[in-house]
Amino acid sequence: MMPRRGFILFLPRLVGLLVVACCSVSIVYMLACTPKGDNQQLALPRVHGPTAKEGYEAILQEREEQHRNYIISLKKQIAQLKAELQGRSEQLKNVQDQYPDPLDIRLDHSNPEKAQANLLAFLHSQIDKAEVHSGVKLSTEYAAVPFESFTLQKVYQLETGLTRHPEEKPVRKDKRDELIEVIELAVGSLNDPEGDGNAKHRVYTASDFVEGIYRTEKDKGTLYELTFKGDTKHQFKKIVLFRPFGPVMKVKNENVNIADTLINVIVPLAKRASKFRQFMQNFRWVSTPQDGRIHLTVVYFGKEQMNEVKSILENTSKSANFKNFTFIQLNEEFSRGKGLDIGARFWKGNNVVLFFCDVDIYFTAEFLNSCRLNTQPGKKVFYPVLFSQYNPSIIYGHRDSIPSLEQQLVIKKETGFWRDFGFGMTCQYRSDFINIGGFDLDIKGWGGEDVHLYRKYLHSNLIVIRTPVRGLFHLWHEKQCLDELTPEQYKMCMQSKAMNEASHGQLGMLVFKQEIETHLHRQKLRSKKT
Repeated sequence: MMPRRGFILFLPRLVGLLVVACCSVSIVYMLACTPKGDNQQLALPRVHGPTAKEGYEAILQEREEQHRNYIISLKKQIAQLKAELQGRSEQLKNVQDQYPDPLDIRLDHSNPEKAQANLLAFLHSQIDKAEVHSGVKLSTEYAAVPFESFTLQKVYQLETGLTRHPEEKPVRKDKRDELIEVIELAVGSLNDPEGDGNAKHRVYTASDFVEGIYRTEKDKGTLYELTFKGDTKHQFKKIVLFRPFGPVMKVKNENVNIADTLINVIVPLAKRASKFRQFMQNFRWVSTPQDGRIHLTVVYFGKEQMNEVKSILENTSKSANFKNFTFIQLNEEFSRGKGLDIGARFWKGNNVVLFFCDVDIYFTAEFLNSCRLNTQPGKKVFYPVLFSQYNPSIIYGHRDSIPSLEQQLVIKKETGFWRDFGFGMTCQYRSDFINIGGFDLDIKGWGGEDVHLYRKYLHSNLIVIRTPVRGLFHLWHEKQCLDELTPEQYKMCMQSKAMNEASHGQLGMLVFKQEIETHLHRQKLRSKKT
């Protein structure tokens, strides 16, 4: 009875507690779930109310407090991001110290032993990246790097150009020294075998060398495989060597201003007025609207066609408002070297870049900048390799008409070749030309003087920049082989003429022209029968 009576007395209290709890939950729900505006706006006091001023001040103070808190929050986030960035930077630095970047081997590190270890690790990694132990998947057959082969006396090479041969003795000292060093290292390795030092071994010499192959991957190094005679006729020894390329190192970082660098273009000339007219058309286009920092010196030999040449020069000067030219006339036999030498010494202004040019040369404004960038007084001279044009009538003989000169000047295998045997077009400062002694004035006519000057520069302490350039062209003109030449000279002249006429394939098409036409005629007859 007692528990039941107690429960009955407790029941009203329980119901009251439940009611209070439900009311509390309802109030909380209403407060929590009532939607708010995008911007919580405080109730503004009425304009004419007694507390309007105090109300606005309170609102402004609250807004100011909100912005202050927001700025404090942003500063905290920025500080956290800075701390995180610093931590990541420290982690990256530790990784770089442990695994050095191939492009940033720290050779001047405060710890020389670590720097040496890093460099050695990089050189070993070059071997792993090169095609030494295993092949590399290539996308096309053109991506393969071919080997070249060599013996004690000869090198057999694919890229021959015009001055090198498929088989030749290494002319360049660096190539000759490279192969000699490799053979000596291989012989030393054969005579110092690993293992038992007391055992008797055969002594190898360079005369045991049979042949070798080598190839260079420009970003990794040079691989050499050398074969030597073994103990019997059918036994051989093979040594594989690798010369790894070291990491790229910054040598210089400088600004070069060529805004005030004037070029004096010197052209020796005798007759050839029509060629000079063509030359001046290009010169006018390059000098006036494009470059402007250029002077022209024409050294003319004799009096025949002189008035016509002077008229062309004066008309160009008037029409293009070009006054920077000098005309020098000599009453003597033509000599290219003497003409260039007189033109260079005639200049009386400040030190200037000299560009020795011929009348059958076409150059662009981009080339003139290359001329300026690759010359430095007392330091560098520039010997560009120009692109020599083939005979347009042969190249474009299958067309209805020959394209304009500008359209012809494209660098392709079918249109011309790099004239890597010519040294006549060159840029150098006048001071270097005078100091080197100028041209050999005993050389008469055309040819020989350019090679003589080139060798002078090679024998000096100046750096000779020799490279193909895309904005310098030798325009085709017919080569005359005179009857006065000896049979051997005439043969050489005709070979040179053939080389300047067309490519090997185009000359072949001329040789087999009749055979090709016969084939086409037969094909035409067959198609009619069917």
